[in-house]
Amino acid sequence: MIKILISCGAGMSSSFLCQKLQKACKEAGLENEYSFDFFPINVAGIADGAKKVEEYDVTMVCPHLRLWIKELVEKKSPNKPIYVLPPQMYGTMIFEEVIADAEDIIKGFKESGLNPYHFPGEDQVLKIRRKCAYRNIKK
Repeated sequence: MIKILISCGAGMSSSFLCQKLQKACKEAGLENEYSFDFFPINVAGIADGAKKVEEYDVTMVCPHLRLWIKELVEKKSPNKPIYVLPPQMYGTMIFEEVIADAEDIIKGFKESGLNPYHFPGEDQVLKIRRKCAYRNIKK
């Protein structure tokens, strides 16, 4: 099972998006393959946020936390990947696209150790305009 943590600053939008993903997961009959949880990582602080990240296979956070996540990684060096979601993807959270990216982030992190993780050419998250998973971009 892949455990995915969705996080925003205070837990408002991430709780809503997490519920959406959990519902889609259940409707697809994949609740034994993926689980979703939310956590207000920014409110929790660096130390507690880093502890929470370690409980999941991947943490996906809202775009406005990009600088805070960079600080968390620099101070705590978590052993699990943290991914700052592109703005349009965070706004839509399409189940199939989120799980595709989650799988690819986990694999990419294992290969590169890059944290916060980003896909090739996507190091500036606010410039990314995709709603789909990185693997589904038409090149």
